[in-house]
Amino acid sequence: MKRTHLPLNGLRVLDAAARHLSFTRAADELAVTPAAVGQQIRALEDTLGVVLFRRTTRGLELTPEGEAGLDALRHGFLQFEEAVRAMQAGQSSKSLTIAAPRDLTAKWLMPRLAEIARADGELRFMLLTADESVDFTEANLDLAVRWGEGPGEHEGEALESDGMVTVERPGGGAETRISWPGCISDEAQSLVRVGDAGLALDAAADGLGRATIPEVLARGDLAAGRVVMVGEPKASRLGYWLVAPLPQWRQKKVRDLVEALAS
Repeated sequence: MKRTHLPLNGLRVLDAAARHLSFTRAADELAVTPAAVGQQIRALEDTLGVVLFRRTTRGLELTPEGEAGLDALRHGFLQFEEAVRAMQAGQSSKSLTIAAPRDLTAKWLMPRLAEIARADGELRFMLLTADESVDFTEANLDLAVRWGEGPGEHEGEALESDGMVTVERPGGGAETRISWPGCISDEAQSLVRVGDAGLALDAAADGLGRATIPEVLARGDLAAGRVVMVGEPKASRLGYWLVAPLPQWRQKKVRDLVEALAS
């Protein structure tokens, strides 16, 4: 019989009924009716072409055919339980693999992870760089951070942010606009162009001009006085999103990390 045709429900009922030698007690264990147990056993007998139980004056008895397969059946169920435990082990793991843009990792993610790890010394993180879409299966990812208007095809939660801020060196620097891929400033007027928002922030801190970047990226440098804000933050339809496919998103370790990062 092919694995895809194995009558697993019926075999589970057989195991319970054989242990109790009672359809009623087997039904109590399985949270079904005795009639449902009887139907499953009859269907299993029809599928296998053998009689599994006989009713006698002493009660329910297993036939030799029914008894012949019990040891292997119970060993099989133990193997199923081991398989389930192995698959669930990842949920209790303290190791998480995270993909994020390079600049966000350096400016925001690593400091936040260090803070989170101080509260739980068993946590371990593997960080990957991913500026575009990532393949969760290929990279064996638990969580990713994406820049955009929403989580896309995955589950997601937005990082709390004040939007975009324009920054420059304390005391003022050049008024040149510093641009980066995806920035909202006019690139045509930019004399300094860099590869990402993190480099734009560093260029502003070095006095090369003013950069308009995500507020999330600028928090640490603003707090440290490395740059100052020019004007007020501006709302943006774009932002950073914590994302994962639904199976990963449901894992406790991922939910705990999302809650810690998004708070």
